[in-house]
Amino acid sequence: MHDGLTLRLMQDGPIPLDVQLTVARNQTLALVGASGAGKTTVLRAIAGLYKPDTGHITVGGESWLDTALGVNLAPQHRRVGFVFQSYGLFPHLTAVGNIREAMRDQPAAERAARAGALLDRVHLDGLGNRFPDQLSGGQQQRVALARALAREPKLLLLDEPFSAVDQPTRRALHALLAEIRAVSPMPVIIVSHDVENAARSADRLCLISAGRSIETGSAKTLLGDPASLLALWTA
Repeated sequence: MHDGLTLRLMQDGPIPLDVQLTVARNQTLALVGASGAGKTTVLRAIAGLYKPDTGHITVGGESWLDTALGVNLAPQHRRVGFVFQSYGLFPHLTAVGNIREAMRDQPAAERAARAGALLDRVHLDGLGNRFPDQLSGGQQQRVALARALAREPKLLLLDEPFSAVDQPTRRALHALLAEIRAVSPMPVIIVSHDVENAARSADRLCLISAGRSIETGSAKTLLGDPASLLALWTA
């Protein structure tokens, strides 16, 4: 039994999909391709926010989607951490409050202690009482990441984490993702059109074009192949 993620998604439209992925435990895969290639749709399908016509998604041996058998777990029943491109923080809640929202099924005292520990883990100690508009973009991203981890996910999804932050913040994010992988050996999927930064954090790249997974391999293999590069930039 595969203890990571296995996925097969297919449909003709309205968003064409023909995607097959395998991500092992403690492995990071980056979905790369041009805007509109279908990368975020794949993340949304994994999280249960979008249902494809045909396919299956299995994480840690648990079936989250199997259209042939009528299986389609609701988003709240999928142990997935999702960091959205826009971060999706609640503006009326503090950093700690946003993290605690992901643990509403736990006792209040445990939620408070765990939220504080997660802020420490993403290096935001002392900023827990700040509201999102009092935080920089990179700090908001870290709060969103802490909130995703608060669900104790079996799988972590990050949508365009390098697109709206400056270079020092990108470097800090690479280091933070490495720290998280060291202590939480779960599959991680990053969606990015920034191939260079995606390759820095990912073990493998998967080229997505027009909703299809074209090729998967190491960054060195794909970025050293002129045909792959042409497909990427003309996707």
